[in-house]
Amino acid sequence: MNRLPDIEPFRKRYEELDARMAEPDFFADSRRAAELSREHQKLGRLLGMVDEIRKLESDLANNQAMVREPDGDPELIELAREEIPELEQRLEAARKAALFAMIPPDPADSRNTILEIRAGTGGDEATLFAGDLFCMYLRYAETKGWKVEQMSESASEAGGYKEVIALVSGTDVYKNLKYESGVHRVQRVPVTEASGRIHTSAATVAVLPEAEEVDVRIDPGDLEISIARASGPGGQGVNTTDSAVQILHKPTGMIVKCADERSQIKNRAKAMTVLRSRLLEQREREERDKYAQHRKSQVGSGDRSERIRTYNFPQGRLTDHRINLTVYNLESIIQGDLDEVVEALQNADLQQRAADLHHA
Repeated sequence: MNRLPDIEPFRKRYEELDARMAEPDFFADSRRAAELSREHQKLGRLLGMVDEIRKLESDLANNQAMVREPDGDPELIELAREEIPELEQRLEAARKAALFAMIPPDPADSRNTILEIRAGTGGDEATLFAGDLFCMYLRYAETKGWKVEQMSESASEAGGYKEVIALVSGTDVYKNLKYESGVHRVQRVPVTEASGRIHTSAATVAVLPEAEEVDVRIDPGDLEISIARASGPGGQGVNTTDSAVQILHKPTGMIVKCADERSQIKNRAKAMTVLRSRLLEQREREERDKYAQHRKSQVGSGDRSERIRTYNFPQGRLTDHRINLTVYNLESIIQGDLDEVVEALQNADLQQRAADLHHA
């Protein structure tokens, strides 16, 4: 990493913000002023990093020149030679930090998230695994102080889920969950297996940033909304009214069902939230596909058809196939201790984006 991308666009933007912040009406919109102030501070730190890099480059060049000086003072030459490895390490670290600071944040990182989990191949065992994944994310959300609101579910007779959808709200939810999209595979002896054979089953996870009405405009004429009697366990309130809502988005064929609430209005609002998020995710995925076909890394692709992870219970092993990560603390991960895996995925994606920026 011997050079940085062109720093001038960042310097120009910093100067633009300097001028904007000096205008009398800058604080008229306090929210916008706060956003621009944070951007100004971040750019200021980046430019400070670049100044430090230039100083380290100068010091390194001076030391290298001194070592090559044929008539120099032997003691000074030896001192300069000893300093060179440390200067090279500090310079490499400073360049890496500055490169990471140049990477624009994902604007969706701070959004709440729609989490969808569906049982895949494997019959009853797949539905049980889907339930285990949902519980894992519930526990992880609890450690982060997030709120989880169940939007829709289709329970299985075995005790798991054929499908479960929830809204996860809190700080940096999408930033931490976005790498979970894809096919999760489990290898274990099912509770229903009398002979003790290991079975392989799967469940699909989709993580969608919550969309607002301004993000996705939906023509009411494109919707086909049907109402039915809710069917679910309990029967004391949820089953007594025609409250279940199904929305068909005719242009895409997407269908969203919601029956968790007793109120038809609330179910309709929840279903529309899920539909908007799915449409936003589809649009963003199409944009990514246009520009990211050359990328070898798919850490942040969110491809639901990609097998991303294997949970091997007999070996207590979890393997994330995208970054070749293998850890042997599966029991604690299933209990919601996902930080090690999430941080590894975030770091891998950051490194890939830095490499893309560096070679752009």
